[in-house]
This record gives sequence, C-alpha cells and structure tokens, in this order.
Amino acid sequence: MTGPSLLGMDDREIVAGQLGRSPRAFRRVVATCPYGLPAVTEQAPYDTRGDPFPTTYYVTCPHLVSAIARLEAAGGVERWSQTASSDDGLADSLARATAEQRRVRRELAGGERRSDDGASLDLGIGGSRSPEHLKCLHAHVAFALARPGYELGERILADVVEPWPPERCCSERLRADG
Repeated sequence: MTGPSLLGMDDREIVAGQLGRSPRAFRRVVATCPYGLPAVTEQAPYDTRGDPFPTTYYVTCPHLVSAIARLEAAGGVERWSQTASSDDGLADSLARATAEQRRVRRELAGGERRSDDGASLDLGIGGSRSPEHLKCLHAHVAFALARPGYELGERILADVVEPWPPERCCSERLRADG
C-alpha cells in the first residue's frame, strides 16, 4: 500500500508524522481510517539492526491510539483478559489469532533468525509470552483491523469510545508538518 497518498506523502512519511518519529521495522500499511490515512501498519519481526520487533500489527492513528489508551486506563486490559478467559468463544478466538500471529511472524521472517535466535517468532499478539493474559489492547485492535474475523479484537474495538473523531482527524496536523 506504500505510495502517494491524499496528503502527497508516501505511507512511511505519514506514519512518521503520526508517530512523531520514524517507524521501526515498517513494512506496509494494512488498514486505514475512515479518512483514508494509515491506521495500522505491518511490522517486520526484526528491525534494521536485527533486534526483535514483537508487534506485527501496530496502531498508528493518533486518535485511535488515544482512545484505546483511555480504555486501558479504565481497567480494560484486566477486564478483557477476564472476559476472554471466561468466554469459550473469545478464548478460542484468541487461541486461533495467536496461532495465526506466530504463523505470520515466521512467514515475514522468511526463515531468518537474528539476535534472539528466532525466539520472538513464538510470541503472541503484542509480544505476549502468555497469550491468555492480554498485554496490550492496542495490539489486539490492530490485529483485528489487519486480519478481520478476530472476534476478541473486534469486540475490544467496539468497546473503544470514539475511535475516529470526525472533528479531529490528524490530516490537518500532518499537512502542516509535511
């Protein structure tokens, strides 16, 4: 999806503007917001230095990042961890997504194992070593947006208040910065 965008910048430039820094391990944009800007990127399993980058799908939209952070601050990680462990359907959704995450990371690595000898390829969503204990709701929302059908991530996203506020799209700030 990298190429010219509605702002006249390529996706990497827009993501850098959204993050306020150059993205690490950036591969491509995999999901956009309702305004056509990058919302989720796909990351390589290793950055350019060879260090593991455990988050395959990364939320870059500043408004979505903030909205998910508010959910986490209100006890969302604990609440969604408990919900996923007590609901067989959501537990199964998490298990399937974790297996898919591991498969995708291995595929993206292409057999390459760097400084961690490939250990990070076995991590769950968001780099979790214990997938049944959610670590970061951002990573679950990103996975759901990148790989539709992940029920747990989609339910978490549905719990996010105002993920795409119409009056505050970051495109104006990006135009001013670009």
